[in-house]
Amino acid sequence: MECTGWPEVLVSARAAVVLEPPADAIVHALKYGGWRSIGEMMGRRMVAVCPPPEGDAVVVPIPTTSRRRRVRGYNQARVLAEVVARELGVAMVEALDRPSGGTQVRLGPRERRSNVQGSFRVIPSSCSRIRGPGVILIDDVLTTGATALSAASALGEKGAKSVHLLTFARALPFGVEGCRAPLR
Repeated sequence: MECTGWPEVLVSARAAVVLEPPADAIVHALKYGGWRSIGEMMGRRMVAVCPPPEGDAVVVPIPTTSRRRRVRGYNQARVLAEVVARELGVAMVEALDRPSGGTQVRLGPRERRSNVQGSFRVIPSSCSRIRGPGVILIDDVLTTGATALSAASALGEKGAKSVHLLTFARALPFGVEGCRAPLR
């Protein structure tokens, strides 16, 4: 996925695996089963498909809602971001806040876009860290891209020149069955 449309920001995406067995069970274990330790393997797999970081690139996790963080006890994207940042030798910056937006589970593409539109904001104290360098945006799963594009929009508005989404898994597009094309 590549697109432009915000002030001088380029957005691209890569995923380590397709969201099919056993990857779906692994994501579920991290997200809902409390298996934080599985994030180590997932993060290393993500690094294997990550393009080399640009200059002073930073890793930024997609924030979860405060309700989800309370229920889970952690943000799964942050768990993955810690591993990716360490393995790439770059800083992790919690640059985004998610004051609004509900769960994306069971929503179609249009509803997902509407659900997350404008739901991210850049934390003011992190603006200087994301201005200019490539941002490696981390999430567990790429489904429609709505969450990533909303977060990238907020980052672009505050000066990020490029946002590279890196996820563990990529859900197949709606209506596509049995596709095993490599994701790049």
